[in-house]
Amino acid sequence: MQAMRFFIDTHDRASQTFPAQLTPEDFAGFYANYEAACYAEGVIPLRTHVGYDDGRAFCFNMAPDAEAVRRVHEKVGLPFDSITEVTTATPGDMFFKRR
Repeated sequence: MQAMRFFIDTHDRASQTFPAQLTPEDFAGFYANYEAACYAEGVIPLRTHVGYDDGRAFCFNMAPDAEAVRRVHEKVGLPFDSITEVTTATPGDMFFKRR
């Protein structure tokens, strides 16, 4: 299996990278296409946080590289503000690092 890393990409209505009038119902339909594009590019969608009223979204994915995440967004026609490689820092992560 290819080494995977964590990435967060961001979307904001103010910069026109979040759909103008996105509803939870619209998002459910869009997400099915996004998920298919992720799997086609070897990206694993872990979690998406959407603020419908504020027009912002944060997508947390596991991918081989940022380029794979970028390709997913191109396939579904979704612009983004940034793609950032991140590490996790949950209590569980920190526990195992201490050992």
